[in-house]
Amino acid sequence: MSASTRLRRAVLACSVVMTAGCAATTPPYDYTAFERSRPRSIVVIPPNNNSVAVNAPYIFLSTITRPLAEKGYYVFPVYVIDYFFKQNGLPAPEEMNAVPLDKIGEHIGADAVLYITIEEWGQKYQVIQSVTKVRAALKLVDVKTGDLLWDATAVAQASSGDGGGGLAGMLVNALITQVLSSTITDPTPDLARQANFSALHSQTRGLPDGPYKTAHE
Repeated sequence: MSASTRLRRAVLACSVVMTAGCAATTPPYDYTAFERSRPRSIVVIPPNNNSVAVNAPYIFLSTITRPLAEKGYYVFPVYVIDYFFKQNGLPAPEEMNAVPLDKIGEHIGADAVLYITIEEWGQKYQVIQSVTKVRAALKLVDVKTGDLLWDATAVAQASSGDGGGGLAGMLVNALITQVLSSTITDPTPDLARQANFSALHSQTRGLPDGPYKTAHE
C-alpha cells in the first residue's frame, strides 16, 4: 500500500469519526416543559413581519391552521382572532403580539399561544437563478406559565434551476420564473405550507402530537 493511499484512508477514517462524534453529541430537543403543559388548544397570533412583503403575515396565517389541526390540536379560527384584536383597538400584528398572556387566557381561553416572526419572504432575482424563500420563527408558549413549550424555524425555498443551455439557459429560466411568479402564480403559499409541515413533523424537534390526533392518520 502506497503512502498516499494510507494517508487518504487515514483522513477518511478521521472524517467518519468526527462526523459520528458530532451526530452523537447533538442534544435532543428538550420537551420537558411541553410534557408538563400538554396543551390542547392553540391560538395563533398574526405574525410579526421582518420581511419587505406586506402581504406575508396573512398568507402565512392562512397556511398554519390545517397542519396544527392535523397534529391533533384545536386551533382557534385565525381570522376570528385577528378580527377580535382589531375590534379591541389592536390593528397591527406588532400590537397583537404584545398582548399579555393573562389577557389572552381571560378573553380567549387558549392553553398555548403560537407566536410567529417572518424573517424572509418572496423571490430574489440572482445572477444565474431566481430563488423564492419562506423562513419564519415559531414559538409555542404556555398561556398560564409563560414557559416556552416548543420552538422551530419553518423554512422552504424553490429556485429556477438550470433549465438547460448552460449560463444562458439559467439566465433565461430565472427571468421566466420571475415574470411568471409576479404575473400568474405566487409560489409563497405552497412554500409556507411546505415550511410548516417540515417544522411540525421534524424527526429531531417536531411538535408532539396533540390530544385530538386520530389513530388512523
